[in-house]
Amino acid sequence: MEPVRVLIVDDEHELVSALEERLALRGFVTRGVTDGAAALECLRTTTFDVVLADVKMPGIGGLDLARTINAERPDVPVVLLTGASSPQDAASGSTLGAFDYLVKPVKIDDLARVLCAAARREQP
Repeated sequence: MEPVRVLIVDDEHELVSALEERLALRGFVTRGVTDGAAALECLRTTTFDVVLADVKMPGIGGLDLARTINAERPDVPVVLLTGASSPQDAASGSTLGAFDYLVKPVKIDDLARVLCAAARREQP
C-alpha cells in the first residue's frame, strides 16, 4: 500500500514539526504549513490523501479551511484537531464535511489510525 500523504496545518510551528516527525516514523508522507492560506496553495499544487487542520488559527481557521476544501477538493478528507473542545465546533466540522474531530493532546497511534481511515474513506 502506498504511504498516506498528509498535509498538516497548525499555527504552532513546533507542533507541526513534531507531528511531521512522528508521522514520518510511522510511514506517512507529510508536509506541514502554519496557516490556512498556505494550506490552500499546497492543495492546488500537490496531491494529498488527507488534511489535518487545527480549528483555531489566525486568518483561515480549520472550519473555514474544511469548508473551502469540501467545496474545491471534496476528494480530500479533512480531520480537525483542536486544543479547546467545543460541541459547536465539532457540529460545525461535521456539517462542513470534516471526516473526524480530535482533541489535543491526541495519542500519535490514534491519530495515525484516524488518518489512515480518512485516506481510505472508512470509519476509524
